[in-house]
Amino acid sequence: MLREISGNAAMIISPPREGLVRADTIASDPVAVRLRLIGQMEASAVNGDSVLPPGRKTRALLAIIALSSPRPVLRARLAELLWSRRPEEQARASLRQEIHRLLEVLAPVGKDVLSINRDSLALRPGVIWVDVEEVLRATTTHPASLALLDGELLEELDGVDPAFDSWLQTERERLRDRARTVGETLLQEQTSPEALIIVAQQLLSIDRAHEGAWRALMRAHAERGERGMAIQSYDRCRAVLADLLDATPSPETQAVLADIRTGRTARPIAPAPPPPVELRVAPRVAVSHSGPKIGVLPLTLVGTDETEAHLALGLAEEITSSLQRVRWMFLVSSAAIAQSVQHGRDDSGLRRMFGLDFVLDGSVQRVGRRLRVTLRLVDLRDGNQIVWARRFDRQTYDLLSLQEEVASEVVAQIDPEILVIEGRRAAQRPSQDKMAYNLLLRALPGLSRLERGHFMQSGSLMRQAIALEPDYAAAHAWYSRWLSFLIGQGWAEDQAASLNETVHHAERAIMLDPLDANCLTIAGHVRAFLHHRVREAAALHERALALNPNLVMAWALSGFAQFYLGDWAEGERRLLRYKQLAPTDPNAFHFDVGFCHIALAKRDYEGAVVAGRNASGMNPAFSGACKPYLAALGYLGQTQEATVIRRRLLTIDPGFTIERYLRSMPWERVEDSERIVEGLRLAGVA
Repeated sequence: MLREISGNAAMIISPPREGLVRADTIASDPVAVRLRLIGQMEASAVNGDSVLPPGRKTRALLAIIALSSPRPVLRARLAELLWSRRPEEQARASLRQEIHRLLEVLAPVGKDVLSINRDSLALRPGVIWVDVEEVLRATTTHPASLALLDGELLEELDGVDPAFDSWLQTERERLRDRARTVGETLLQEQTSPEALIIVAQQLLSIDRAHEGAWRALMRAHAERGERGMAIQSYDRCRAVLADLLDATPSPETQAVLADIRTGRTARPIAPAPPPPVELRVAPRVAVSHSGPKIGVLPLTLVGTDETEAHLALGLAEEITSSLQRVRWMFLVSSAAIAQSVQHGRDDSGLRRMFGLDFVLDGSVQRVGRRLRVTLRLVDLRDGNQIVWARRFDRQTYDLLSLQEEVASEVVAQIDPEILVIEGRRAAQRPSQDKMAYNLLLRALPGLSRLERGHFMQSGSLMRQAIALEPDYAAAHAWYSRWLSFLIGQGWAEDQAASLNETVHHAERAIMLDPLDANCLTIAGHVRAFLHHRVREAAALHERALALNPNLVMAWALSGFAQFYLGDWAEGERRLLRYKQLAPTDPNAFHFDVGFCHIALAKRDYEGAVVAGRNASGMNPAFSGACKPYLAALGYLGQTQEATVIRRRLLTIDPGFTIERYLRSMPWERVEDSERIVEGLRLAGVA
């Protein structure tokens, strides 16, 4: 597709980081060292060997000299930037040590890289290639080097020294401002929707909060007939502005959305970028696709050396990053919150400043090789009530893995917890509140309760949400899940029509939002359970887990897909992963049926009965739990208990028979279906 796009638009698409060698060759002079300062710092000799200094101070020293090139940097300035809290003599002595370390690291290059005299340091001209220099040379006629700007400048060197941090922030702004200016000019030059999408996406990689680029992207997708993608671009714009600037889209962006919704897209496709001030003064506008706004506070160190503050900071950042994968939530930058609470915490102030609904806070305590992390979720709208709390005790052999493990479990558990809280709040709002988001929230509790009256009301609320906003992906996804329960429970009056409706809404959801992991995994379950296209389903589940590896529903439902394919070991692994992430998930009544199937496959009929009792006990109205439970009872000859469960099943689904079970279940291997069928016969099912 890129060859068909004219002009310079195709030249600035960001390639993978390992593919940046071609962009590097923009510098034609022979060099001894290639230095990357954007993203994770790298330094390599011409033979590919790394010459990156191991120490953060040494790396910072090299970065300052490189970013100041070709101008020399005074020793006094270097000492001031890197040791601002030390006396001048100590700072000078430390600088001499770091210069010595830097020279040692660069010695294998084979030529002098630095020019050093008594007063200053500088890079020797033509000896070192620096990625930042290439980005600063970019123009609208030669924009290819913008592709190098695929990360934050020196992203791992924050915190070296307060003076260095201030200098680094200025350098980051200088680099982004230069790249943004080139990107904005290119944006105005494009005319075709294809080229415009490419340039707008590149500009957004430079400045995520650039509303001009978001509007151009919305219009370009609408011009191509991709209305769902256009509306999705608006939703992403709104989330980014809320996260970065605590602002809402400007009236101009709202007007573009209104044009797209009503089919009016005749406005100029590439407007001039707006002044940054509009992002800060835009009034708050009620939008239906709203969601809770969450902030993660810096964790408190308890009885732990302050030098280990990186543990608390790293864990808070990891949790924030993991929560950002949850599509329906909005996250406030953890760095912005940390800055606001430096001189004391004020929950009312946090709510006013960032519009927060929930905050996650807690503490970190080390005892020898063990680390105790205590976390709690506080609802700021309800008298600062603690709505969730958990303690994690872990060994600290691998801190990065520990942070990832704790963050995964936190996200997996508070996602459904917040959904329940939001549903309860929506139910308390006036019935005339007809926002699609609120209607959907009110519907979800009835979906999991499976009491027929409440369940049918849930379906009605979801249909209202879809009628109100036909492009609301989440409403389509949850309605397709509601329909799959309707069919599975035997409550569909016209099963064929319900099947068609289910697949329509599942496919509509992923078309409207192909990046929503929840939509993808629900669509996967619909394809497997109702339409017996299990291999297609498995691919959708994998896509969902790639987007959000902490999505409990995706782990559980993908486990069922593996069962249907006959891979019981993989299915069990996925089910155990769900249980590890969220042992008390509110949908466990559905997911835990898988453990009953696993025990049946192993011919552990007593274990299957125990698993069946547990699943059925959590929700006696769920017919899906009764079937493998009843089969296990049949194998054990426990006729009295089997009679009770059979009557319960037939009360829920009076038309249930073995023949209908065989038609409805997507087992690929005959032996897997026969195992349950024989147990059902022994249990007295017709």
